Amino acid sequence: MSCFTRSLAVLLHLSLAPLLMADIIIENPEMRLIIGDNARAVSLIHKPSAEELLAPGAPEPVFTLTQYRPYDNEIQLAYPARQITYPAKSVVQQGNRLLVRFEIVNYEAAIVVKATDQYLGFQFDGLTHLTHPDKRIPKADEALFLQLPIRQRKNFGDWLNVMWDDKVAVNLLGTDPYAKIDSEPRQGYRLLKATAVDKVRTVGAGAALIVTTTKELFDRIDKVENDFDLPRGAASRRTSEYKFSYFWTGDITPENADRQIEFARRGGFRTMVIYYLAFARSAGHFPWREEYPNGIQDLKKVVDKVKAAGLVPGLHFHYNKAHRHDPYVTPRPDPRLNLARLFTLKAPLDAQSTIIEVEEDPSGCPAREDWRLLKVGNEIISYREYTTTRPYRFLGCQRAQLGTSSSAQEQGLKFGLLDVDEWPVFIRFDQRTSIQEEAAARLGSIYTGAGFRFAYFDGAEDVHEPYWFMVSWPQWLVYRQLQPRPLFAEGACKAHFSWHILSRGNAFDNFAPDVIKERTRQYPADEAPRIAADFTGMDFGWIAYPPPSAESTGMQPDMFEYVTSRAAAWDCPVSVQFSLEKLEQHPRTADNLEVLRRWEDVRARNWLTAEQKAEIRSKLEQEHILLINERKDFELAPYQEVPNPPGGMLQVRAFSFERAGKSYIVYWHVSGEGLLELPIAAGDAGLLEELGQPGKPVAGGQSLKVPVGKRRYLESSRLSREALVKAFQAGKLVKP
Repeated sequence: MSCFTRSLAVLLHLSLAPLLMADIIIENPEMRLIIGDNARAVSLIHKPSAEELLAPGAPEPVFTLTQYRPYDNEIQLAYPARQITYPAKSVVQQGNRLLVRFEIVNYEAAIVVKATDQYLGFQFDGLTHLTHPDKRIPKADEALFLQLPIRQRKNFGDWLNVMWDDKVAVNLLGTDPYAKIDSEPRQGYRLLKATAVDKVRTVGAGAALIVTTTKELFDRIDKVENDFDLPRGAASRRTSEYKFSYFWTGDITPENADRQIEFARRGGFRTMVIYYLAFARSAGHFPWREEYPNGIQDLKKVVDKVKAAGLVPGLHFHYNKAHRHDPYVTPRPDPRLNLARLFTLKAPLDAQSTIIEVEEDPSGCPAREDWRLLKVGNEIISYREYTTTRPYRFLGCQRAQLGTSSSAQEQGLKFGLLDVDEWPVFIRFDQRTSIQEEAAARLGSIYTGAGFRFAYFDGAEDVHEPYWFMVSWPQWLVYRQLQPRPLFAEGACKAHFSWHILSRGNAFDNFAPDVIKERTRQYPADEAPRIAADFTGMDFGWIAYPPPSAESTGMQPDMFEYVTSRAAAWDCPVSVQFSLEKLEQHPRTADNLEVLRRWEDVRARNWLTAEQKAEIRSKLEQEHILLINERKDFELAPYQEVPNPPGGMLQVRAFSFERAGKSYIVYWHVSGEGLLELPIAAGDAGLLEELGQPGKPVAGGQSLKVPVGKRRYLESSRLSREALVKAFQAGKLVKP
């Protein structure tokens, strides 16, 4: 049986006589959707549970048309020139199509419906002008082709557009990048919406409605992704590699790759990300750095070493823009670079003039220095300021910027303001042109040729409007060039369609060591429950790796312990941006890597219990340490920082905890080695290198002198935790 025939067989009620004014029933084995002939949703039933999923009495129509101003002559004469939305007034069935008519505007919209056992498909199929079908072209800026008032449930994932609890999930998702998928909250329910937008594409834009048990949701999404040849977001989230943290390097070369890989293995990392600027001089054309004289062959050797060490290699890249020094920008700027504003030369421009007179008002153009760039023909010109009354002029112009050449231009030339990114390091691409496909092909050849297996789409926000479409569009163009398909991917910004591509959420940019715990609570830990509602984990990085200095402790074991434990509680990874120089320079690298190694084992073994995860999630101020106990098993313990340690917190860090009826302090030197002289009798506390591994105090008697450098422990069965902390604070940091 063909797909079309099967659809008609399942859509039993759509096979009734055409144009019959009656309720329309669309169903599959899991759901029954009823739309009244007045184009209002009547019912949506989850068949196995017989549960009604729609909000009763919701007034919103299932379909609407929106014009940014009235376009038909009779209507534009009667109504103001502003956005107007026409609600549907009727819908009839004709085979596998729904024919919808609207208030005021005499248009008919066609929507193709396809039913499968796993989902219902809806595809916008165009408009017909009923009054003048042969003389006028019907125009709608937006055609909302499905809108359902779904009753509120425990969770709503606004990225995936899914309402769910532990029993049932309702998901309206796009079947292509062209459908605008969104929602609007209402009292007690939420409108799930699929819209075709004229500035992107209307005819053919589609969406799928899934109603199923929550445990089967990924199976249904996977079916949609396979049927419509979408990126396999559901399958990606099920891979064993999905939860692994990564070792990030931006300075790996064929010469130092072995040392970097060894550090990654010591940290227990199972994946390694290579930043593209380690081997390329710029984004756009990605020309090779001198450290890679043999180009892709050298990069493949590095990636092969990563794989041979048992690590999964990933590529971190910018993809939707070009560096200022890239051949897309200099010496001859590509005409496909995006222009944020357009202007017209009011007077001829010679090759030396420092004033550019234009027809249009430049108000709102950037005033900050690095953003003040105009592309005039094949020349890039900077300006100092501009006038905002006629004659409109750019003043203080400097010619032939960014390696371009000065040239004269005729009156009437159209030119523009270059679209400079926020850094400002890059020039953004015009996504309406072929430049993105060209750059994507280069990235694909690097990714595939070197043998990478996952990707980070950085700078995803650097696109022009409409953002709901342009964020995911270049991601999709790049993704299609990556072979084999990435096991998983992350990105800096996401639109609805990106859910299929970016199967892990974003990383945040680096936080300084002295605020990293606070910022983790404020940002990643705050986002984690929201993105979990989209059945997605996020990256609790990027964690920078600054060594200690006179002003800062640098990154220390307790900081890694805090961030990675919060991440593990949400089944999320972390990422650490290492450099070989800092790894070798930092005195506590061994301790930091050991903390990371333990937590990576926890992730791989699914060691945390549901109760432990809940405790860590709910008590963000409470810090935890992952111990290896006397039986060589993991043991999780809450611990508290010891304030005012000997020598101060820029030299010594210490935390206290209790376990097995004993009091403990874990301590270390931030940046060097020394001795601690503590007012503790030798028999009242002991030194441990690790739990169950006694250390050797330097002296005993009425005081305890112990080494301070790497992480060690004080253990006492005689002193209370408070007494042990007090004695530690009373100690002195002395030279060896």
